[in-house]
Amino acid sequence: MQYYWLNKQANKKLILFFAGWGFDENPFKFLDCGEYDVLMFYDYQNIESRLPDELSGYKEINLIAWSMGVFAAYLLFSRSEIKLNKKIAVNGTVYPVHDEFGIPVKIFELTRKHAAAGLREKFYKNVFEEDFERYMQNPVKRTIENRTAELESLYELIKQQPRPERAFYDRAVTGVNDKIIPAKNQLAFWQLPTVTLEAGHFPFYNYKSWSEILAHHNLYNPERPDCFRF
Repeated sequence: MQYYWLNKQANKKLILFFAGWGFDENPFKFLDCGEYDVLMFYDYQNIESRLPDELSGYKEINLIAWSMGVFAAYLLFSRSEIKLNKKIAVNGTVYPVHDEFGIPVKIFELTRKHAAAGLREKFYKNVFEEDFERYMQNPVKRTIENRTAELESLYELIKQQPRPERAFYDRAVTGVNDKIIPAKNQLAFWQLPTVTLEAGHFPFYNYKSWSEILAHHNLYNPERPDCFRF
């Protein structure tokens, strides 16, 4: 597992961001960090429970996890003593490979089988869709071999965790046009307040700052407390 400080200015508040499979820091540098330090995690090979020592100095720690990062962050923090102020899952579940609650099994197996070719061609186009050209201005710079090895490591972790807990996160965000993890599977999984966006798998271009994502935690619709549009 790798980490990268998107912002480290000795702020009192911290956001821990867990990215999805095959990503690094480059596509996320456009988001304004404001009053938050932001520490990003990615490349979930050799995932470890030990986190950077710098976390102990923060007054408030928040978690935003995206895609496969929803699962990875759950593994690290579900049994951790670190107190998290807000825990938001974006376009993912803690059942990342599941016919009802995640990526359908057959689709995931095809992704594994053709991972190298997919990373060169269709994968990022399916992630970004109409925003693909914008992504290409700041693309992922990791090697194909590194990213395929990460997928195999994630697969082994997924096989070892047959029954993750549903109750770890306290808010979820789902892009209704997600081509990677079907939105209907995400919505079927979550039993907590969920924001639905008119977006695909990568919803971050809908935001200008990390604080806007955290603000979803405070949204509430009394007519539909379990699912509301933004």
